Amino acid sequence: MNKAVKKIILKTKKQVYGDMLGNNASLFQGEGFEFAELREYVYGDDVRKIDWKTTAKLGKPFVKIYKEERELNVVVVSMLGGSVYFGTVKQKSDIIAEVVATLGFSAVKNSDLFSHMIFADQLYEASKASKKLFSVHKAVEDVFAFDPIGKEGDFSALVETLHNRLKKKSLLFIVSDFVGDIDLKLLSKKHDVFAVMVRDRFEENPSELGYLRLIDMESKQSFEGDVNSATLKNYKKALHDNDEKLYKQFKKQGIRFSKIYTHEEPALKLMKRMR
Repeated sequence: MNKAVKKIILKTKKQVYGDMLGNNASLFQGEGFEFAELREYVYGDDVRKIDWKTTAKLGKPFVKIYKEERELNVVVVSMLGGSVYFGTVKQKSDIIAEVVATLGFSAVKNSDLFSHMIFADQLYEASKASKKLFSVHKAVEDVFAFDPIGKEGDFSALVETLHNRLKKKSLLFIVSDFVGDIDLKLLSKKHDVFAVMVRDRFEENPSELGYLRLIDMESKQSFEGDVNSATLKNYKKALHDNDEKLYKQFKKQGIRFSKIYTHEEPALKLMKRMR
């Protein structure tokens, strides 16, 4: 185990089992429950559990009561195309490794099943579901060992592969920078999908760089160009349109998401978003 992997494992394990997240039962609070009955709202109930349809019909608030299932099936998929080989503070791939560790340790701590996959243009790694800490260590090592350069993220292939492989309803985390033609509708029909977007501030708001040679990390092709104000304007608009389309899809399909930048703390961001 190299130093970078060991550092991430020790850091995230301390966060999940220590003071930062240790006072909470799980990052996945509210998941792993099936509907049992309705009852009238009483002071102190979680307003997120209000059944608005019943409330509207009866004229007073009712909440959904759930019974806990035995365990969750937590599946984390790292989308490691060449575009994750970038970062001004940390590499996006390093942040992805931290996200995988945080989610993995949280699942194990909660006695849930954890499995991890690595995908790019095809499926490269797929671990068996486990409740052992070793499975999280292995997942982080796999992310670090994987070479994303020259590989293009194919979300259509990802959706088809997961649809065919995941037979059991899962809490499915897809970790990627989410740029491109993406539609997770098929997965959201069966699974509880959570998109973790990993970005660098510079790629969303780059500065003028002048004339230079660039390399596409997915195709390995190099090209020259003038990164001037007009070029940046078109680039920013394209990325903005990509994200707006994505957010609308997520909202329509009931997919939760969080965006984590390379200068941020993944565990804190995930904890805040999932509560």
